[in-house]
Amino acid sequence: MRLRYGAGEEAFRSELVSWLESNAPSPEQLRMPKASSADLQPWARDWQRRLFDAGWLVPGWPPELGGRDASPVEQMIYFEEMSRREIPRSLNPQGLGIIAPSIRDYGTDAQQQQFLLPTLRAEISWCLGMSEPTAGSDLASLRTRAVRDGDEFVVNGQKVWTSGAHQADWCLCFVRTNTEVPKHKGITALIVDMTTPGVEARPFPELTEPDFMDFNEVFFTDARVPMANLLGEVDHGWPITQGSLAHERAMLWIDYAYNVERSLRGLVALGAEPRAGGGRIGDDAVYRDEVASVAIDAQALLCMGFRGFSKFMAGKSAPEHSLLKLFGSESVQRSLAIGTSAIGAAGLDRNRLGPRLWRDGAWLTQWMRSFGGTIPGGTSEIQRNIIAERVLGLPRA
Repeated sequence: MRLRYGAGEEAFRSELVSWLESNAPSPEQLRMPKASSADLQPWARDWQRRLFDAGWLVPGWPPELGGRDASPVEQMIYFEEMSRREIPRSLNPQGLGIIAPSIRDYGTDAQQQQFLLPTLRAEISWCLGMSEPTAGSDLASLRTRAVRDGDEFVVNGQKVWTSGAHQADWCLCFVRTNTEVPKHKGITALIVDMTTPGVEARPFPELTEPDFMDFNEVFFTDARVPMANLLGEVDHGWPITQGSLAHERAMLWIDYAYNVERSLRGLVALGAEPRAGGGRIGDDAVYRDEVASVAIDAQALLCMGFRGFSKFMAGKSAPEHSLLKLFGSESVQRSLAIGTSAIGAAGLDRNRLGPRLWRDGAWLTQWMRSFGGTIPGGTSEIQRNIIAERVLGLPRA
């Protein structure tokens, strides 16, 4: 489903599409394996810098920051086209999508000069130090401590699920600097050089991709961080955590919508394949009903997204954003589960996908990966709490 906008917005789309057709990475480059989400390979650095120079990296930002002052509608068109083509803006998504906006919002002039442009130009890569063994969804319970010592902070503690930490140059790390105040207060954001003595990243393999070691445990043992690397104010890091997660959620529904649509195309194609005992998979009435429900979900997701976006444009609150995160991530997971169940053991075959449904991975692999989609930007459990309290007005549990 693609909506048509005004002449100006469609001219913006045409310019973008024309530029992508001439400049987008080759399919071979996009299929190249990467070691983590902080692994900026030479072609990926060149691609991100090419986007920056052309004003297509962050189109809503000014030209000097890799944008072109695009309107909200133009930005939505941009993310639509990028999602449709499965083209990443960066191979270090947390650096570009979360940390760069946080530095722009809260960083000093010196920090923006040191970190912002090099991040946008893919000269440095980042990881995000949030989750801990006892502070996942409840981020305010984090325990990693930072104690002021002259012009430095001394950091001790542990992070976990830190994507790309072993290959990142820098970490935006949230630490506790005050234990005498409520847990949402007393949190501070620090920019940590990953080569600092006392910082150790330990990657661990994933079940779906043993060679792709993205997740890490990160240990801090008397690691010293200069005061100059304080982002925002001491004990006032909680608003930065919320801003960071908001950046992560921004336009995320578009990716979910196109992922569900992509799965739908795969399910339709799968229906023409033979099933055990004769006939086609699509001859099964239950399967047809399940595929129809995915088609309805795909349309509902887009309609809800556009409704929330229109409220945003009118300056109104949009509870749809929390609903979209929950509904979108779980719809992707459900659609992939339908295909995995229908195809059975053959779902392990990487050649059973059809053209451009996914760049790699079998049905089963994609389904297993989809569970991760219910975590970033706020887990499904957290989203249900937000919807219950802020949308439905129910009392806190």
